[in-house]
Amino acid sequence: MTTHAVDHSYSIKEAAALTGLPASTLRYYEQIGVIAPISRGASSGHRVYDDADLDQLMWVSCLAATGMSVSDMRLYMANNRRGPDAAADQGRLLEEQQRRLAAEAEALALRQRYVALKIAYWRAVEAGDSAEAAQLAAQARELADELRAVTHD
Repeated sequence: MTTHAVDHSYSIKEAAALTGLPASTLRYYEQIGVIAPISRGASSGHRVYDDADLDQLMWVSCLAATGMSVSDMRLYMANNRRGPDAAADQGRLLEEQQRRLAAEAEALALRQRYVALKIAYWRAVEAGDSAEAAQLAAQARELADELRAVTHD
């Protein structure tokens, strides 16, 4: 007995629900070439998504979740369709995204340190410890300079 994979079909509403991407985003990604064109129903002309389309959309959804730009997602998906020949290009694209994420993480860590210093400052003010408050204010000023440098690069 052989079993054949059954390819399901989904409306845009179903595809949106399954991928977590709004229908407007699905249409937009198709329009600008992030995803390959979606088949249309013969009688209705409506988009009909299949399992391969949903796989494609899940990849895009994950890339979007990393904060990847739409233009980089389009390039990634085009490279993906090229297969193994695009492996080096895919690696470079993802390495660049990894560098962007590392820079964002560094900026976030600085912002967290700044907020922690300001909390400690106000606790020192509340406790009437002016020496500690002055020291924390100086540290916060130094950190503010680092923050400005990181957020304006």
